[in-house]
Amino acid sequence: MKVAILDDIHRAYEGTSGVHRLRERAEVRIFTAPFGDPTALAGFDALVANRERTTFTRQLFDQLPDLRIIAQTGNHAYHIDLAAAEARGVVVAKATGGFSYGAAELTIGLMIALMRQIPATDRAMKAGTWQTQLTRVLHNKTLGIVGLGHVGRHVATIANAFEMRVLACGPRLTDGAAKAAGVERRELDDLLRESDIVSIHATLAPESRGLLDGRRLALMKPTAYLINTARGPIVDEGALVTALSEQRIAGAGLDVFDQEPLRAGHPFTRLDNVVLTPHIGWPTDEAYERFSDAAADVLIAYLEGRDVPRFHRSGN
Repeated sequence: MKVAILDDIHRAYEGTSGVHRLRERAEVRIFTAPFGDPTALAGFDALVANRERTTFTRQLFDQLPDLRIIAQTGNHAYHIDLAAAEARGVVVAKATGGFSYGAAELTIGLMIALMRQIPATDRAMKAGTWQTQLTRVLHNKTLGIVGLGHVGRHVATIANAFEMRVLACGPRLTDGAAKAAGVERRELDDLLRESDIVSIHATLAPESRGLLDGRRLALMKPTAYLINTARGPIVDEGALVTALSEQRIAGAGLDVFDQEPLRAGHPFTRLDNVVLTPHIGWPTDEAYERFSDAAADVLIAYLEGRDVPRFHRSGN
């Protein structure tokens, strides 16, 4: 079997235990540049897809006649035409390797950076200024979590350690599940009104695209902060730029954007009340190790004729 690992822009897969195990059974090539040339994949039976970095369309599948299996890292496959894969007989296997601590820790880091004004005071001190403003603490503040999945629950656990009051909402969240996670369940609009910090951890799906639009952003307190380490399109980017520019909310910590990489000169880059990170929530050494192992597990199982967990058209 010939295996191609795609979009390893961090050059993180080489040396991982999963790649070592694969190389004992298959020919493995790691592509470190963003995917762009289907002809480079001629002859490969298996691909390891790095999260959603490559979109698999019907046209792409038509150009990969040798492909038999995709090991999809991450929890979703919205970027893969599953009907086209099925028609081609391509298995889209789940190599989730779930590791949500990175995004959760970054979320808390962005909260602290905003509440304690770390970037602004760093710039001021380097310019020769000393203690010009007071800042705020997380203790006793209200955190609203939009989407209580793996990352959201980790954020709630950490926030409770800071003795924050934690609210959460989600389409399938029950009072019992909320209580078990140490949070209070709210409807989204009520959560926005009550929270000092709103943190997005929902899955990007048709029903969540633009979930926080101008109307909902207007429900937030003028002293509140918005954190998004989930997916950019969940928040209406234009409405958020307006809310931040007009100081309708205090600020935002953003790790994800509508278009990535964020273009030079984007309005976010000119706003002092915004802390930006370049989608670093999930890419950590530990996450790549887990993805590598998960991909190796499913590809070796497939090679040995064993069943592998799959993504299906009925839902990811």
